[in-house]
This record gives sequence, structure tokens and C-alpha cells, in this order.
Amino acid sequence: MSDNSKIKVCVGLSGGVDSSVAAYLLKQEGYDVFAMFMQNWHNADATLHGDCEWEEDRFVAEMVARKIGIPFYFVDLSEKYRQRVVDYMFEEYSKGRTPNPDVLCNREIKFDAFMEVALKMGADFVATGHYCRKQQLPDGSFRILEGADPNKDQSYFLCQLSQEQLSRALFPIGELSKPEVRRIAREADLPSAEKKDSQGICFVGKVDLPTFLQQKLRSVEGDIVEVFDAYYATDPLWLRQQELLDSLLKDGASVERTVRYAPEQKILTSDGEPLGDSPWDINKLGALSDADLETLSTPITYRIEFETETYRSSRKHIRKTRIKPNPCGAIVGRHEGAQFYTIGQRKGLGVGGHALPVFVIGTDTESNRVYVGEGHQHKGLSRFCLAVREEDIHWIEPSARLSCGEMRRFRVRIRYRQPLQSATLIMRQGVLYILFDAPQRGISPGQFAVWYDGQIMLGSGVI
Repeated sequence: MSDNSKIKVCVGLSGGVDSSVAAYLLKQEGYDVFAMFMQNWHNADATLHGDCEWEEDRFVAEMVARKIGIPFYFVDLSEKYRQRVVDYMFEEYSKGRTPNPDVLCNREIKFDAFMEVALKMGADFVATGHYCRKQQLPDGSFRILEGADPNKDQSYFLCQLSQEQLSRALFPIGELSKPEVRRIAREADLPSAEKKDSQGICFVGKVDLPTFLQQKLRSVEGDIVEVFDAYYATDPLWLRQQELLDSLLKDGASVERTVRYAPEQKILTSDGEPLGDSPWDINKLGALSDADLETLSTPITYRIEFETETYRSSRKHIRKTRIKPNPCGAIVGRHEGAQFYTIGQRKGLGVGGHALPVFVIGTDTESNRVYVGEGHQHKGLSRFCLAVREEDIHWIEPSARLSCGEMRRFRVRIRYRQPLQSATLIMRQGVLYILFDAPQRGISPGQFAVWYDGQIMLGSGVI
């Protein structure tokens, strides 16, 4: 039996129940454990929970460490967090992209800046309360697997970790479900046992995003333009994409062109579990030119021009100006900056008078326009294909890397908690294309696409 007492582990203790149980389990297993609480954010002007949330978290974390009987330390990483995570967020949003700060926080802070401090303090490993699993392969390399609890799997947030980072990482609760973690915390009488899960941006908290972004991004009013279905009948790119999709289908196969939605369940339906049969003909996929793949993966760029006309009012014959009706769209509202909106967004639009919900389907930061569409099945919400540039691809397992011209089937998700979707990955010169079996809702540039082989997370890339 190995002597765990010789292995020193630093637990990133946040004050939440997950990291508390991680620390407790390691202590029970005989490791030499110490806890460290990291402060990463000072400015609470935009948070929705007041300005002392981190202080409360630190207080709970310190009580947990005392209860378990392990040393407790504090480290301020706010400057590095601002430089590596928050500044990146501002830059991405300013370009009309939607970053994922939680993925960046894990790569740049928890398993980099924080890990560096922990190792200097003598730690052999850094442990966190993530619901995921780590496995060592015979060649000494490491892989990440989904957490055992499918409702709490957090592997997505670790999709950018390197082999070096994984070699020093431990995930003690990866084999447990959330109810089991709560039970262990209660039985151990940990002060965090009933603490609610944190929400919002990693280490910032729940925020009003426009208010948060306005700390650096200027508000500029612009038009909200609703795109009507008639637009797509005249858009060359959309028509060409439909033509290409038709040409790739297996004989007798068909696909829905917009995302299926089950409003009574409040979830997107999907094929979810194992890889199903692809509707696409593998030989036809292989014969696609790079130009055709680029066409398939290109998001629709909306260009709707509005003309004005003058008229006389019926009573006083006063000359007035109005926008002429356009069959492709209409101006339906105003916004405070296109950079504050993301594709698929429903809340905060202030657009009324519609029978169905209205969603953002596109933004243009140059013209400062926000484009919206009515209904869950609006064509602008759905896409089949996305592209990841080679410099933005990260293979967690380098041995799984696709070579140029290679195609392989994986399950993919484009946001946290999205059911895994069956897709074909196609590697071409400098670009990885992901073609899904079914249309995907709200694909947003700047987000991370993550691909799995069974329960193994193999790689990720920035859309």
C-alpha cells in the first residue's frame, strides 16, 4: 500500500461544498493536505450579490479547513486574473465574439498561476472540486474523462488543459454524484454542506453582463433589425449551404434544417448518447473542396438596407418621413451596443409585439446592428458546420490528433451542459471543420467546441 502521507496536495478551497469534500476525502485518504483560497476579483460594481461575497467565501473556506484539520492559506491573484481572463473577455466582446471565461480561468489561473504558487509551497499536486476524472495511460500520458454524474459533468471547463497541467492535477470527487457529495459534507459536518453552488463568471460572480462590460466598452445606440424568412430565399450564401447539404446526404437520407425544440421540457432535444449513423455520405464528404467546407462553415452576414419615403399626414397634410416596408426585415427596436449581445440571446432585447420568442441571430459591431429572429425554429438560429483554425486547436491527447485529410466521428458540444451531439470532424490544411448530424442552435464565435470519444475528452478549439 502506498504511503499517501508523503504526497503533499494543495486544494483550491473556494468555500463551496465541492472543493470542501475534495479536501476532506484527500485528508481521509492520508495525503498531506493544505488549503489555499484565491482571490481573483476586487471590483464588485457589476455583481448582483453585493461587494462582500468573496469575503464570505473565504470565511467559509477557512472554517472548512479548520474543521478538516488542514493548514489554510490565502493568495491574491487578481492582477493575473485581470490580465489573462478579464482583459481577454473585454477584447473578445469588443469584436462581437462570445468568450468563455471559465475555460480561460482553469487554463490560465487555477492550473497555472495558482498551481505555480502551490508548487513553490511544496505541493506535489493541486486538487479541485471539478466533476471530472483523470486517467493515466501506459505511456505515462494523461486523459480527462467525463464526470461520473452526467448532470454535473464539468470536463468541458477543463478542455484547454495541457499534459503538463494534468500531470499535477487531482479531481477527488470525479467518481461521485452531487447528492453523494452533499451527503459526505453533511456526515462530516462541514460548514459548506448546505452552501448553494456559485453562479456567473468564474471568481467574479453573477453579473449584469452589459453593466460589467461597460466598464471598458462604450455604449453606442444602434438598430435592432428583425430578419424575416423571406431574406433567406434571396441570400446566396444560405442557398448555397442548403445546396451543399443536399448534395452530401446518403441516398434516401434527410435532415431537419432547423433545431428541434421541446419547450415543455425547456431543453434542446438531441441525439445525445452514443454516435448514431451519420446522414452524410462519407465519400461525398471526402470529395468536398476546401472552398465548399469554408462555405458550409461561414455564418450568414445580414445586409438589409432600408429606404425612407415622405408622405403627408391625413389631417393636417404635414410632410413626414417613414421607412419603406422591406419584405426581408424591419427595424424593431434600439440597443446600447452590438458588442453586448450574443447569438441565441433572448433576454434584454426589449422587443415586443411577437407571438413567439425573439432571439439574437447575428451581431455586427462595425455597423452596430443587432439582428433578431422570431421563434425557436428561425433559420438564423441554426447551423450545421463550424470551423476551428489550426492555431486555435488544442489536443488534450496529442496521439489523437487528426492529420490533414483525415475524417473521424466524435461527439461534440459547443457550450457547457449541452447534450453531446454526433458530428464528423474533417481536418484540412490549417482548418478543422465540424459537421454535425443535426443543426445546432446559436453557434457563437469565441466559444469552445469540445469533442469526445465515448467518455474521453480528446480536444477542443475556439469557434
